Amino acid sequence: MGFPARRLAGKVAFITGVARGQGRAHAVRLASEGAHIIGVDLAGPLPGVPYDSATEADLDETRRLVEGQGMTASLTRCDTRDLDGMRRAVDDGVAALGGLDVVVANAGICIPQTWDEVTSRSFRDTMDINVTGVWNTVTASARHLIDRGGGSVVLISSLAGKKLQPFMVHYTTSKHALVGMSRAFAAELGPHNIRVNTVHPGAVITPMGSGSMVERIEQTNQANPRLAGMGMTFLNQFAAEPDEVSNVVAFLASDESTFITAEEISIDGGAQHF
Repeated sequence: MGFPARRLAGKVAFITGVARGQGRAHAVRLASEGAHIIGVDLAGPLPGVPYDSATEADLDETRRLVEGQGMTASLTRCDTRDLDGMRRAVDDGVAALGGLDVVVANAGICIPQTWDEVTSRSFRDTMDINVTGVWNTVTASARHLIDRGGGSVVLISSLAGKKLQPFMVHYTTSKHALVGMSRAFAAELGPHNIRVNTVHPGAVITPMGSGSMVERIEQTNQANPRLAGMGMTFLNQFAAEPDEVSNVVAFLASDESTFITAEEISIDGGAQHF
């Protein structure tokens, strides 16, 4: 029994941070819509984060889930901070799958720290992964989108890229940077029929909430309790499921969004306005 017609049939998507959480959800959703997946993940220890890091086993599970949708998964371990490694991963995937249509820059880290706890190391690591890693992602893949005649680039920002995330100066800075980056890329890549947009989730139920992450957030909240409620939503639901973010990513990846570019789309239950 075959799969029904799907709106990304024949397309290829490149996704970073694909081993678990939002990245895995995006990979499985785009595969369910008919896209083959090229993906990378560090799949190893992350610098300074209070939550559990992804593993090779997580990456293997994403591969299994994508293949379960009847699609090919060209997934490799790679640090998004390594531009040469990113180019190899994309080039090898494109050579195997025939082209590239969609890019989802999802990989990132989050370290709760009050302003006076942030160190030069934690600030640098956050910017290197959350900003330079995203620039590397687009730089390594844009030429393939041009060769294809166009495509869609989705940068996963955050509520912190529109408003702020209390007690995370470095994270908030990095996620605001992605908005400027998306606009700049949208302007220069637009003549190639490439659209570039940012997605801004609020809280999302993923393994980023594992380890001592919740405890650490509670500790930083004590520095200024008035700021602790800034992430509240207008709805009864406090946090998004990863699939709810993937719904928007799939829309932006599809031909249903061909005249949308340089836009910022929130999935936060109204939290940016609270």
